Amino acid sequence: MPHPSVVLATAGYDHTIRFWEATTGRCYRTLQYTDSQVNKLEITPDKQYLAAAGNPHIRLFDVNSSHPHPVINYESHTNNVTAVGFQCDGKWMYSGSEDGTVKIWDIRAPGCQREYESRAAVNTVVLHPNQTELISGDQNGNIRVWDLTANSCSCELVPEVDTAVRSLTVMWDGSLVVAANNNGTCYVWRLLRGTQMITNFEPLHKLQAHNKYILKCLLSPEYCEPTKYLATTSSDHTVKIWNVDGFREERTLTGHTGWVWDCVFSVDGAFLVTASSDNSARLWELSTGEAIRVYQGHHKATVCCALHDGTEPSAV
Repeated sequence: MPHPSVVLATAGYDHTIRFWEATTGRCYRTLQYTDSQVNKLEITPDKQYLAAAGNPHIRLFDVNSSHPHPVINYESHTNNVTAVGFQCDGKWMYSGSEDGTVKIWDIRAPGCQREYESRAAVNTVVLHPNQTELISGDQNGNIRVWDLTANSCSCELVPEVDTAVRSLTVMWDGSLVVAANNNGTCYVWRLLRGTQMITNFEPLHKLQAHNKYILKCLLSPEYCEPTKYLATTSSDHTVKIWNVDGFREERTLTGHTGWVWDCVFSVDGAFLVTASSDNSARLWELSTGEAIRVYQGHHKATVCCALHDGTEPSAV
């Protein structure tokens, strides 16, 4: 198979993963994920592999092969896997699950290397750009920082008691973290390094972004300068784009007819891909707020999307 310069994949409740030509909207490969729905997708930094998080397992597929079966299966979670991601050079993977754990995996081996106990269903996990801390959010409203060097929880905070933290995102330079919850609220903190090199949270802003659930919040990538954006997707069928400078609303993206579960920016921050339970994914041009491509082919809710249109680390 050709090695695409842009890897775009979507998945959801029809037990398939679909790969798309981003510009034409053509689906060029479909993988069957027979065991469960797919909750999250993530592409390795080198564009070689795609991780698909299901219930209760994670499957790793070869992006550039026509082989239909996973390369490795990761099996030690006992409930829905709700978060998956990779360390910057792709050597290890992290995950979070409704079984209440955050896990770290060696990408080359099926066994779990480390496990952290959150004591509540984990909805979201992000890796700090320093590559030494994981930040998790759970169904009970707790945010925890897991120090991978000390192998312990170094910080704990609860922005709203008994309000599930649905999504977390960290600015590419480690300066901000945003947590979105089931009340439609985003909490924004400055991240400061303490004397023991432990990350401290300094409250910066509280944003009432939607009147319904926020399902995903995402800060724009490094090459989106000079303006930094926050995207929020919601059960109200919309996506909102906020200017991080003052958290002013720049645009509302309308067109989906179901909950918008996931989003991912292009590497330059000019485009956004969204996944919705209206069975479609969309490509939005953020300068106009227009959907310039609709990816149709899933037969049930499309709840996750992954995009890698940047250069591989080895090429930089």
